Amino acid sequence: MEHAAQHAQQASEHGFSLLPALPLPGLTPHQALIVENTWLAMILIIAVVISVTVSMKKIPGGLQNFVEFLVAFIENQIVDIIGPKGLRYFPLVITVFLFIIMGNYIGLIPGLISPTSSLSTTAAWAIVVFVFYQYIGVSQKGLRYFKHFLGPIPVMAPVMLPLEIISEFARPFSLSVRLFANIFAGEMIVKLFASIALVGLPVVWMLVDGGFVMFIQAFIFSLLTMVYISGAVASDEEH
Repeated sequence: MEHAAQHAQQASEHGFSLLPALPLPGLTPHQALIVENTWLAMILIIAVVISVTVSMKKIPGGLQNFVEFLVAFIENQIVDIIGPKGLRYFPLVITVFLFIIMGNYIGLIPGLISPTSSLSTTAAWAIVVFVFYQYIGVSQKGLRYFKHFLGPIPVMAPVMLPLEIISEFARPFSLSVRLFANIFAGEMIVKLFASIALVGLPVVWMLVDGGFVMFIQAFIFSLLTMVYISGAVASDEEH
């Protein structure tokens, strides 16, 4: 009990939180709050999906209409980038998109933290995407998949191999840092405006950040996921 009280007291130093800072082993209070907000984001996504599925109507309206729009939007993007057979990768892409967009927007609620404002969260998703498209490429092409690391002609292989390897591993790094930096910076700007008591400015920034930046960041992450998958299966998908 004493340890839990100290944990909660330390968490309060990071600001007001709607969620209690659970004493999770090996995590600081702030890290524990990130994990809890991650769980909350996942619970909200599951609740929305179940709600839409249970109350589905032939003539959609409200939440069902919005969810169907997102699903159709992602499906169209997959077909345009990967090809019709790319719809087999829809579960991963829509999961990435829904979690990131929910993780981004949840931070707009006072007392909650965007899980995507943590580099650990964004890096985890970037690694998932990286491992997935590498696995897809190898499973479909075998050892031929690694041929693109050698460059267009054999004589350039000694030069292209290290460059291509560096470029490949830079992908998850850029994915994770881009998303983390944008969401983290947005939260810091809101806190800065609130701390200097500029009435209205935090709200204006939240509208701009929430209405544009957060959606765009979720879309960019999902778009790059589709592009990387497309590159891994290009010859097999005839695209």
